[in-house]
Amino acid sequence: MSSNEYALKSGASLLAALSVVAMVSCGADDDDPDGNAAGSGVAGRGGSSATGGRAGSGGKSAAGQGGSGTAGRGGSAGSTAGAQADGGQAGNGGGQAGADAGSAGTSAGAGGESGSDAGEAPVQLGSAEGFVVLAKSAISTVPTSIITGDLGVSPAAASYITGFSLTADASNVFALSPQVTGRIYASDYASPTPTYMTTAISDMELAFTDAAGRSADVTELGAGDIGGMTLTPGVYAWGTGLLIPTDVTLAGDADAVWIFQIAQDLTVSAATDIVLSGGARPQNVFWQVSGALDLGSTSHFEGIVLTATAITLQTGASINGRLFSQTAVNLDGSTLVEPSE
Repeated sequence: MSSNEYALKSGASLLAALSVVAMVSCGADDDDPDGNAAGSGVAGRGGSSATGGRAGSGGKSAAGQGGSGTAGRGGSAGSTAGAQADGGQAGNGGGQAGADAGSAGTSAGAGGESGSDAGEAPVQLGSAEGFVVLAKSAISTVPTSIITGDLGVSPAAASYITGFSLTADASNVFALSPQVTGRIYASDYASPTPTYMTTAISDMELAFTDAAGRSADVTELGAGDIGGMTLTPGVYAWGTGLLIPTDVTLAGDADAVWIFQIAQDLTVSAATDIVLSGGARPQNVFWQVSGALDLGSTSHFEGIVLTATAITLQTGASINGRLFSQTAVNLDGSTLVEPSE
């Protein structure tokens, strides 16, 4: 090989190497999330080599938010037109780099699509959550009931809490009962109890309104009779009363929420149970009843009850949850346990 031929070939190789550096630099440009920046190759140096951008704009969509990200676009392969020694191969490399980055954007964007709606949010109880039984006009029991949690009545006075053999604490802020593992509060006890009770009753009423206002997923299921059914999480509504004559199962995980909107009375037959399965928790089950609730003898209930009128538990009925009434709560040898966190 002559010295002139050697010099010519070396110069061509150096030019090709410089083209590779230039084209890869363009292909790695991360300032264009849509991958539209053109490569620097000119005719005979590899054609366009669009960049892929920063993992696609969809990569910013957090999984679980339910948004679908827009995948970044891969760059087009560089043209093979022109001599490879003159940069055509570098154009191909830049295009592939853009395609790879666009593919990364697609994967990251897909993360947004994989998110799902976590479902209905629980009804917020505010300060009412401190009570297992809360009523406005009266709380009564036929002894002996077994109650775990605090009781409260307002604006009615302590004299409207009957059957509990109350003993006032020395502070006169609350009372105790041998049937209650907790405290009993009334509007006429010493400060700060009156204010405390006013706030709790207000929060109870707000919770009732919140539950009643949720958009229904299912309406008029079973024409008002859901005996024997297994129900998945969601908001269920009836424009009538609701009857539960045989066991009902609520199946869902620990975060699942059920809200039942009942326009009239809720009646649970004797020896009938509400059963939670799959990790479902009573604090996430809400029964918003515009009429009264009647739990039959030895029946068992789960969840937070919010009624516009009376709640009555027949002999031996039990609940794992809370009883909130805008009138009175009547117990008869009942067992009540507030939900554990």
